[in-house]
Amino acid sequence: MLAEIILAAGCFWGVQATFDKVNGVRATEVGYIGGTLDKPSYKDVSSGKTGHAEAVKVSFDPSVVTLGEILDVFFISHDPTTLNRQGPDKGTQYRSAIFYMTPEQKKAAEEKIKEYSLYFDKPIVTQVVPATAFYPAEEYHQKYFEKTGGRCHVYRNEAMWKKKLSAERYEIMREKGTEKPYAGKYVNFDEKGIYRCGACGRPLFSSSAKFATACGWPGFDRPLPGAVETRKDYSNFTVRDEVVCSGCGSHLGHVFKDGPTETGIRYCINSLALDFEEAKMTPLMRN
Repeated sequence: MLAEIILAAGCFWGVQATFDKVNGVRATEVGYIGGTLDKPSYKDVSSGKTGHAEAVKVSFDPSVVTLGEILDVFFISHDPTTLNRQGPDKGTQYRSAIFYMTPEQKKAAEEKIKEYSLYFDKPIVTQVVPATAFYPAEEYHQKYFEKTGGRCHVYRNEAMWKKKLSAERYEIMREKGTEKPYAGKYVNFDEKGIYRCGACGRPLFSSSAKFATACGWPGFDRPLPGAVETRKDYSNFTVRDEVVCSGCGSHLGHVFKDGPTETGIRYCINSLALDFEEAKMTPLMRN
């Protein structure tokens, strides 16, 4: 059985695009909630006079992705400390809010706020309120980035990451550092399970993709679907393909086309960028 929760985190185009990538999310719909006018239009809401928030109704399968993971994506993907603003978008329609459907969702949201309050320099202003009438937005707003190929800016709060991560992990994951060869705990490690992002907890690699290396860093021949992204890295007077977590953008390592398996690919990943879990996990992200 699917569960639903309605989340507001700024412009609903980007919020929908973010949750459409989450494995276990079965459907998303952008719309308006929390205002005083019945069946408002985008023009009505954008005036800031109706009290509605731009929001996304997220329908998800709790057996695949937990409510806690949904809320982790929510808090990492926007700034919950700015009142009625996300980036250049200002107004009450861009407020941060969780519209809960059940008492359990309310409790989970309040607990997440307590958890993430430790990582921000300013108070979290996210509203936790019961869901009221949700009005679907006009069709041209649905899956807007999918239709247009656009994308929102990536939210980065380094003050939060400095508090959340150890100094060593911060240097590797947020400042693109590299641990010394053979120094990482997962270089000679052959347990069965899942390797998660050390920053946001997103599942990244399965142990079935890991192979023994002679380079001094853990090697994988493929990530979990949608788990990582690559970017061009022009540092150190060379051009390489940097590997980052698709959820939080944290640096993981680099990828090379010299792998020993049938994929021919070697994801060279810092151990400090990873956390290992023995339990079988379902990939959080999909293509």
